Amino acid sequence: MAITDNDIKQLAQLANLAPDPSLTSALQTDLEKMVSLIKELQAVDTQNVAPMTHPLANYRQPNDHLRDDVPAPVNSPQQRDALMHNAPAKTDGLFLVPTVIE
Repeated sequence: MAITDNDIKQLAQLANLAPDPSLTSALQTDLEKMVSLIKELQAVDTQNVAPMTHPLANYRQPNDHLRDDVPAPVNSPQQRDALMHNAPAKTDGLFLVPTVIE
């Protein structure tokens, strides 16, 4: 499928982008490559492939976890202050935010 200049302009408008006109040919090439890859994926026969509910569903045991859920060490007051130094409003180590529910 050949991507035209008008296709690039329309996609840019839909995405609310203003690409540099000198990049139009590079964008056309990239989009044509993407379309050809999608066509290759669509050509794959998946008729006898069972859908998976999770990417690791066939490789995990029922109660297996990706990692143990262990608590992380608590930050010291100095570490907390360093992490919060850019906060616009804070008190007692907590972020202050505007009220959103009245």
